[in-house]
Amino acid sequence: MQSPVILAIESSCDETSASIIVGGNVLSNVIAFQEVHAAYGGVVPELASRAHMENIIPVVEKSLAVANESLEIKLSWQSIDAIAFTEAPGLIGSLLVGAQFAKSLALAWNKPLIAVHHMQAHVLANLLQDPAPDFPFLCLTVSGGHTQLVLAHTPLHLEVIGETIDDAAGEAFDKAAKMLGLPYPGGPLIDRYAADGNPKAFQFAQPQVPGLNFSFSGLKTSVLYFIRDHQANDPNFLENNMADICASLQHAIVSVLMRQLKKAVKETGIQRVCLAGGVSANRGLRAALLETGKKLKWQTFVPPFDYCTDNAGMIAITAHHKFLAKEFVGLNACPSARAGW
Repeated sequence: MQSPVILAIESSCDETSASIIVGGNVLSNVIAFQEVHAAYGGVVPELASRAHMENIIPVVEKSLAVANESLEIKLSWQSIDAIAFTEAPGLIGSLLVGAQFAKSLALAWNKPLIAVHHMQAHVLANLLQDPAPDFPFLCLTVSGGHTQLVLAHTPLHLEVIGETIDDAAGEAFDKAAKMLGLPYPGGPLIDRYAADGNPKAFQFAQPQVPGLNFSFSGLKTSVLYFIRDHQANDPNFLENNMADICASLQHAIVSVLMRQLKKAVKETGIQRVCLAGGVSANRGLRAALLETGKKLKWQTFVPPFDYCTDNAGMIAITAHHKFLAKEFVGLNACPSARAGW
């Protein structure tokens, strides 16, 4: 049996996930989704915490069962070398469920504990593909709560060189979708409608800020006024033009992301470029990266869909490298809602 064997737990928002990684190879990545939030148009923190408490034991048990399906010598809980959990950032109630469960297992089994930063794990999810990028590489991390440009020097030396100064790209997608009357989560629906629309049918704001940072608050405002003005003249405007609106909106967001990414490549000279985060599942963004990479001769990498959204597989691969570096924490480790690295 290869080592180390690590159980990783992710509970930062509204997915409860557990993963088993053996010698750097993810053998299971079990995710329980929470559908309760759809009725409220967004994640309700208290409901998320309660759902994590209901899901975490069966999810962890299933992660071991799935891992054993591919092994001749079966793992037991005694085989585990370390327990990893998401420490920050996220909803504090959700983080506490995963952290306390991980600490309880570490105490009961006398195993070392590994705390993982959620955003660092998104970047290292790129190591779970074949071929994986060599270091150093650039990573555009795009999610509902964060938008960052990260220079990955080594697995444990990640440098944020650009980030949003207000709203995240994923939030822009979801808030715009809500204004368009689409159900939660709206981001994937915009992607779906956009596939049948004209990306140049309408113009939306593409805010520009100094350096390698991002801004999306102005784009959300432009969508608000766009809807107000067109519906005043035609109450059925949204219904009749949804595909073109979504395609144009997606084009605007992706254009902002790609503009800053190209600047980052030019400034750093690094042409190995990765995507990460939940929004990296967006087909428009993936296509733009691949097209730009081909044109500018970049090496481009996009994680498999299962490792784009919140998942324990990315926590596991990060924990693997932390284990090798002996970066452990004590049972007094406390989760944090804040995103500081």
